[in-house]
Amino acid sequence: MEALGRNLRSVLAVVGLLSVFSPQHAAHAAGSVDLDVALASLDDQVIAWRRDLHANPELSNREFRAAKLVAEHLKKLGFTVRTGIAHTGVVGLLEGGRPGPTIALRADMDALPVAELADVPFRSKVTATYRGETVGVMHACGHDSHTAILMGIAEAFAKIRADLPGRVLFVFQPAEEGAPAGERGGASLMLEEGVFDLAMPEVAFGLHVTSTLKVGSIGYRGGPLMAGSDSWRILVKGKQTHGARPWGGIDPIVISAQIINALQTVVSRQMDITENPAVVTVGAIKGGIRNNIVPDEVEMIGTIRTFDSAQRQDIIDRMTRIVENTAAASGTTAAFTVDTGGNPVVMNNPELTEAVLPSLRKAAPEVRAVPLVTGAEDFAFYAQKVPSFFFFVGVTPADQNPVTAPSNHSPLFYIDEAGIPIASRALANVAYDYLVRGAGKASAGR
Repeated sequence: MEALGRNLRSVLAVVGLLSVFSPQHAAHAAGSVDLDVALASLDDQVIAWRRDLHANPELSNREFRAAKLVAEHLKKLGFTVRTGIAHTGVVGLLEGGRPGPTIALRADMDALPVAELADVPFRSKVTATYRGETVGVMHACGHDSHTAILMGIAEAFAKIRADLPGRVLFVFQPAEEGAPAGERGGASLMLEEGVFDLAMPEVAFGLHVTSTLKVGSIGYRGGPLMAGSDSWRILVKGKQTHGARPWGGIDPIVISAQIINALQTVVSRQMDITENPAVVTVGAIKGGIRNNIVPDEVEMIGTIRTFDSAQRQDIIDRMTRIVENTAAASGTTAAFTVDTGGNPVVMNNPELTEAVLPSLRKAAPEVRAVPLVTGAEDFAFYAQKVPSFFFFVGVTPADQNPVTAPSNHSPLFYIDEAGIPIASRALANVAYDYLVRGAGKASAGR
């Protein structure tokens, strides 16, 4: 912990120097200094919130404790607050003391069905039921830090409310990882249920911590950033028989194995991946109950990742043919279905991306463009409604290789907390500077 403290202090020193010597800092020094001071005064509290949320994770659409914590915090700050959007979503509106634009900042709150193995004193010991099984629950993707960061920015902006131009909509979203089977949730449902009813933003901003970058690095990309995602399900029908007499039935396990092997050729042999990358993954297979019984059916679930709508449909068509024809060749049937509630591609508005880069550079020593990311994010739904910008903040310790560090969604996923103040300042700078620019344009127009 002592080493972590030294690391955190050194990073904050760099952040402070970057802020002081930024060209934009001179343009609105008084406001920036106030914001810097406000953020610095909350660093310890943000870490405490993050650790509390980490030790008490909740699965998608079940973020009751986190939602209560957030709502009570925003109400104490004097925000206009709405709760219960898309089950557990919370939205708070801060009215600045000066005229200016309206923007939205978003954080996600849900955890994953992962049993934590990371060696931290606030390690999660929570269990829950997922897909009918008892599972560990862990903030294995960093949403605990996202929530804590946005709570801190909300309080920092409240401290400078009198000088803040415009309005800020703070969106705390459930179920980014996907709603449980048979339920709906996430960004798409938030939009349907009026997440922007309190105030319609002209832009939206969000961030994600990542193991693929070291502390001190911020990654961005204009245009397409993260893949569109689709969840799929295959149900292979068989005919139950004794395991000692397989010829007496139809074995759906063997047929499923043939389907899995054939699906690997969709991307590797049938797609022109020089145009766009694509991924087809089998995530789970379930069938059978005893060692000596051939089961009646096998279920498989998985995901498709694409960056182009025509390519997406082509992959779905090819998967359908493989599944149905492989089963038919063995004298049975298999059904392939795609969940229509998948995420679109995360699109960063190119002009907005260029405009916010100076704000990011005030927060981190390294700000660089990153390749396409095949992970998905339902922030994409907000980006379909208003021009948006989404970026990555590194949380892998400086002495580790981010290529081999445990990835997001791993039971060993680890956040170097020195990256959290950088993330706070990056998102706060992006938001504040946009508000100031917007207020300046409005004033010049008059």
